[in-house]
Amino acid sequence: MSTPSISVRNLSKCYTLGAIGRHTLVDEVQYWWHKIRGQDPRQHMTKIGHTATEARRAEAEQMGADQFWALNDVSFDIHPGEVVGIIGRNGAGKSTLLKILSRITEPTHGEALINGRVGSLLEVGTGFHPELTGRENVFMNGTILGMNKREIAAKFDEIIAFSELEKFIDTPVKRYSSGMYVRLAFAVAAHLEPEILLIDEVLAVGDVNFQRKCLAKMKEVSEGGRTILFVSHNMGAIANLCTKGVILTQGRVVGCGAATECVKEYLGMTLPSTAYSDFSTEASKDAARFLRCGVCAADGRLKGQFCVDDPIRFFMTVEVLEAVQDAEISVRIEDVFGRIVCTSNWSDQNSGAWADRAGRMTWAMDIPAVFLAPNNYLVTMAIHQPRKRIIDLRERVIKFEVSETGGPMWKYHGNDYGAVLVQWPWRRLEREPC
Repeated sequence: MSTPSISVRNLSKCYTLGAIGRHTLVDEVQYWWHKIRGQDPRQHMTKIGHTATEARRAEAEQMGADQFWALNDVSFDIHPGEVVGIIGRNGAGKSTLLKILSRITEPTHGEALINGRVGSLLEVGTGFHPELTGRENVFMNGTILGMNKREIAAKFDEIIAFSELEKFIDTPVKRYSSGMYVRLAFAVAAHLEPEILLIDEVLAVGDVNFQRKCLAKMKEVSEGGRTILFVSHNMGAIANLCTKGVILTQGRVVGCGAATECVKEYLGMTLPSTAYSDFSTEASKDAARFLRCGVCAADGRLKGQFCVDDPIRFFMTVEVLEAVQDAEISVRIEDVFGRIVCTSNWSDQNSGAWADRAGRMTWAMDIPAVFLAPNNYLVTMAIHQPRKRIIDLRERVIKFEVSETGGPMWKYHGNDYGAVLVQWPWRRLEREPC
């Protein structure tokens, strides 16, 4: 097993609410003393964290309710060439972790061992001097990474071409937009060849085409043996790009493993786990509403797990309180990565007559066998007047699972089926087409 690029051990970070962090001269002298005594365990290895923080930790613990643990006893290893997605809700500690690994802040206790040069892209404008031009900032960033002028110059044209900022490269970056900042910052971080690349949600600032370009570059970088830590709320990007995932909840690691499995686990923590929902006790806010909905087998038995060769029936009960003209019911199915699989609109043969008088009714929609690929799915439904208004909207209220049957083709394809299985009709031809 190769030496880990990043080894995190019992890492914690405590903030005192309402107080400004402070250092004493004793803290700084102790830090300097440990550093000059050669505490690095291996060559090119930097140890983040020092014993001087223990005094502040004890002080913080005495503060009781005024302390906030952004990270609490976090441990994991990341090896060269791994692309790791850090997953969690806002406030889970993702950005704090990257700031500690980037040496922007220091932990309250614990340590992180970093093996190699680190390039980070954490916030718009981080690492850029606003008075310097784009060209000057490229050379400054390369120097910080330990590269000489010749090495930076060899990559310069490639960096500028990737960022698409040729016209503005000699303009002070203080005049750049946030999108231009991100373009240049990512180009510098990706092309100056740090062994470890830390990327926060900052890529969300860029336009769609540039995001795709960045994701493709990150994949290329990882294939070159470099390590990437990627923080994002885009679960599709995490699943497609990353090989490994780490789930953070309230500063603690609650899951670690294959990226796709971590994404499913995380979404399972935040999404409904029911195949049946009842809204009948809620007060009506409009002329029509959903009372209940669910998924069941063809014989009417409620269930939330199906095989790919099982038909699935989705049903709903609707109550019309006041007549509504030209009303439609829409049902949307998406997978746990947020990809919309299909949408079905129903309006009683496009007349909307089903809602022209008060009453209750139950409708069903049949999903044929061998249509949905193995995955977890979510159902959203709405009563609406097209291009006018939404009367009742229920988002992701039903969750159900489609599992594989264990056939030989499953072993061949792995789990890369996509979203929809299609049984195309085949027929034998008498001769080849001309």
